[in-house]
Amino acid sequence: MCGSTAGGLSLDGVDVAKEAVVQGQVVRDGQPVSNAYVRLLDRTGEFTAEVPTSATGHFRFFAADGDWTLRTLAPQTATVDRSVHASVGSVAEVTIQL
Repeated sequence: MCGSTAGGLSLDGVDVAKEAVVQGQVVRDGQPVSNAYVRLLDRTGEFTAEVPTSATGHFRFFAADGDWTLRTLAPQTATVDRSVHASVGSVAEVTIQL
């Protein structure tokens, strides 16, 4: 599968059939947040990875099958946790509202 999701990150070059993709956007008042960090925590709450959001507030992780927590850290806001399920062969799209 190639192309891009509506308004989201391009999946060009990503073999979705072989990957479990977790991606999305961090927004505040409907506007993208470019100065945030999104952490990927495993089912026990252990830190696995962290990425900064892009200029458009987007982020992407390649994760193993299972349940994960996305922890978002941004200036002037409380930490926001969001549960997500990753599965090989699918893209979990998440919008995180601050």
